[in-house]
Amino acid sequence: MGKPRHPGEEEFYQAVLALQTAEDCRDFFEDICTIKELQAMCQRFRVACLLDGGSNYLEVSEATGASSATISRVNRCLNYGSGYRKALDNLKKAGIYENGSGMEN
Repeated sequence: MGKPRHPGEEEFYQAVLALQTAEDCRDFFEDICTIKELQAMCQRFRVACLLDGGSNYLEVSEATGASSATISRVNRCLNYGSGYRKALDNLKKAGIYENGSGMEN
């Protein structure tokens, strides 16, 4: 990881890495985020899953309610960033995710 950009950033990432279950993550993120922030993050990740699976912008918008600006930003990050790609690839390796399948409960 590069140099932290914000005070407490390194500790925050280490705290996330220390969580061991989905329930631990849910509890942590429900404490640290507002409902809207958590909904927005979940929506963006769902957008990434659908784009990764080959869905077009209209299909993604209809499935998630995301704006074209949000879909475009996620698509740019998916194609030129590394965070979404690493997360999706790691989930695929673990057998938790297949392209576009999402991970709905």
